[in-house]
Amino acid sequence: MKRSIAETILGAVVIATSGLFLMYSIETADVGKIDGYNITADFSNVGGLKAGDSVQISGVKVGSVASIELVPETYLARVHINIRSGYELPTDTAALISSESLLGGLYMSLEPGADEEFIENGGSIQYTQAPQNLEQLLGQFIFSMQDDKTEK
Repeated sequence: MKRSIAETILGAVVIATSGLFLMYSIETADVGKIDGYNITADFSNVGGLKAGDSVQISGVKVGSVASIELVPETYLARVHINIRSGYELPTDTAALISSESLLGGLYMSLEPGADEEFIENGGSIQYTQAPQNLEQLLGQFIFSMQDDKTEK
């Protein structure tokens, strides 16, 4: 009987500790709906960008990717972005999809322009750049090196 009481108490401690870790992770994860405004950006390729990825200006998170859809008329990927309130983006802002590291992980980088007018809620970013495909770049480099050897 003593053994089952000790196991019950230990189980309760484990469950309580798990609950504390869960509450801490929810509080610090910075997930959920962002209070601010929504904009869109069309890309020819989004690579592995997905909903929930961060949107940054100068390395500071200012929003997140809400969703991504294919526009049937243009066959471009439309990225819906939530920008936190307090950050106004000039109309000549550029959006780039960048890699966090060589191992992967993408985020959207915004480069604000100098225009005095700002993108409003429901507006769109006109200047976009798709992510660089590392495999294609390596392939081009290898083939260019082979071409140089055959010319000599």
